[in-house]
Amino acid sequence: MHQQNARLNPTLIVRMFFITGLAFAFSGCEKEVESYQPSITTESRTHNEPVYVFSIHPLHNPTRLHDVFGPVMEYLSKHIDNAEFQIEASRNYASYDKKLYARKSHFSLPNPFQTINALKHGYRVFGKMGDDENFRGIILVRKDSKINEVSDLKGKAVSYPAPTALAATMLPQYYLKTHGLDVMNDVENRYVGSQESSVLSVYLGNVAAGATWPPPWHALIKEQPELAEALEIKWQTQSLPNNGLIVRDDIPDELVKQVSKLLFELHTHDEGRKILERIELSKFEAASDITYQPVVAFIDTFSKTVRKVN
Repeated sequence: MHQQNARLNPTLIVRMFFITGLAFAFSGCEKEVESYQPSITTESRTHNEPVYVFSIHPLHNPTRLHDVFGPVMEYLSKHIDNAEFQIEASRNYASYDKKLYARKSHFSLPNPFQTINALKHGYRVFGKMGDDENFRGIILVRKDSKINEVSDLKGKAVSYPAPTALAATMLPQYYLKTHGLDVMNDVENRYVGSQESSVLSVYLGNVAAGATWPPPWHALIKEQPELAEALEIKWQTQSLPNNGLIVRDDIPDELVKQVSKLLFELHTHDEGRKILERIELSKFEAASDITYQPVVAFIDTFSKTVRKVN
C-alpha cells in the first residue's frame, strides 16, 4: 500500500477496507452481482397522501444518494399538496434496472442508457439534469503510476462502477478502444459496484486506472483532498446528454407539470440552489424522448465496436 494512505482520515480508512473487499469479490468479473438493498425513503407525513416512488440510479452508494437527493424529495413533498415523494435507492445497477423495468417507480432519474431502455417499459422523458458538458467519462491514474499512454494499460486492470454505467464505463471503454486498446482483451475490466469504489480502487493501487465521471469525483475530493493529491485525470471522453427525468405513463399530467415546474425552477432561488449544490448540478431542464437520440446512436456504435449491450 502506498505511503500516502498513512495520512487518511478514519472515514476513508473504513471505505478502504470496504473497497478492498469489493476488489477481491469483483476481480476479473464482468457480470454485475445482483444483491438486495433495502429502500431508503423519507418519513411519511400522513397516512392519507398518495406516495410516489422516485428512484435514482446508482450515481452514488445508497447512503450518499439519500443525503444528496433526500432534500429534493422533501422539497417536492412540501410544495405539492396531497402527495408525498419517497426516494428509492439501489445498491447496484442490476438491482435498479430490475425495479425500473418492472415499473416499480412512478418517477425516476436514470442514466441516459437506462433512459432510452425505460421508454420500452412505459415511461416517457419530461426533463433531465443540465450541465451536459459534465456527462463524460474521466479515467484516473495515480500520479506515481508511470501510465502515460493508453497503450501503457495493456495487461493491467481497470475499474468501472458497472457494465451499464454510461458516462463512467461505456464512454471510457469506447475511448480506450478508439485510442488503440482492445478493451475486452488487452485489459482486465473490473466492475466494482459504485463510483466511489472505482476511484478508491485506483488510490489503493488495486488497479492501474479507474473510470468515473466529474460529479462524484468532485464530491469525493472535497471530502478527501488527499485523493486529488495522489490521483490525476489522465483522459476525458466525449460528452452526451445528461441523466434523464422520466415518469410512468399512468401518472396524471397535472402532477407531472407540478413536479416539472418545481424542479426546473430550483436554480432561480436560494433554497433551490442549495439543493442543487448538493447534487453538483447547476439546474434541471425540460427534455423529451427526442433529446436522447444521440445516446441511441452512441449505444449502437458501442455495441458494434466494443461489446454488445441491451
